[in-house]
Amino acid sequence: MHAAYLEAYRDGRLAKRIARSQRWLGKCTLCPRMCRVNRLADEKGQCRTGRWAMVASYGPHFGEEDPLVGRNGSGTIFFSQCSLHCLFCQNYDISHSEEGVPMRPEMLGMIMLELQQQGCHNINFVTPTHVVAQILEALPLAIEGGLHVPLVYNCGGYERVPALQLLDGIVDIYMPDFKFWDPEVADRLCEAPDYPERAREALREMHRQVGELQLDEAEIARRGVLVRHLVMPNGLAGTRSVLGFIAREVSPWTYVNLMNQYRPCGRAVGRADIGRSIMPGEYQEALQMAREEGLKRLDERRWRGVFRW
Repeated sequence: MHAAYLEAYRDGRLAKRIARSQRWLGKCTLCPRMCRVNRLADEKGQCRTGRWAMVASYGPHFGEEDPLVGRNGSGTIFFSQCSLHCLFCQNYDISHSEEGVPMRPEMLGMIMLELQQQGCHNINFVTPTHVVAQILEALPLAIEGGLHVPLVYNCGGYERVPALQLLDGIVDIYMPDFKFWDPEVADRLCEAPDYPERAREALREMHRQVGELQLDEAEIARRGVLVRHLVMPNGLAGTRSVLGFIAREVSPWTYVNLMNQYRPCGRAVGRADIGRSIMPGEYQEALQMAREEGLKRLDERRWRGVFRW
């Protein structure tokens, strides 16, 4: 199975998407915040990112899901900043700071090639929503240098369907979070009451583009959707509703990673609602919900050795 973007490059679709995304930067509407600032002139909106993508770090990552990691790791590129800004973000230092190195397309393309040369099984764009245009702009340079591994769009789930359509036939693997079901909780924790609706729309569109997760003979992901759901204290994530939606309205065979690693970070420290880690019983209850809601394909690696106190 060949990476989707190679055909898009050959038939001219990639060039058209680059041109369209650059126009969007002039009055930015890439994410649901719809700031409409002129990022081509280095103006900054909610994501605090102007003309160039800011890269916090990059390298082979062995902490991702098994189908992404394989033997040689997932080639992660961590972008600074974010358009969502959850107050509890587990990567708070990256998503809420302006630290990082500005990357012109040539440099970003070189990073992709470097990760591939290190043997990484994919290029994993972490928090890419606000830099879709910059990623597209860098791709031809990487392709011309020999890039051929799958592209992973590793996002928070707060997406606009028109922006995702820029990536149709280019992204191979979508890996969104589905964080909250309740608009009030989303408003309280990230000032985005429309998050649940945007996440549902995005997940449907991602599944339409790439379908269920497909693995090769070595059990490495090549194409499809992988959904992450972080179990939160006091049931604030709305786990049963999220899992039920995935099972009934996307596919019961959607690959889902129920994550147990929530801990208070950033502005969550000291809060009564989310100021503690989850308890073992909360995670076990989430696993039971997944079974009851009919999901067939959970990330089993996360089940083993959980909460060995």
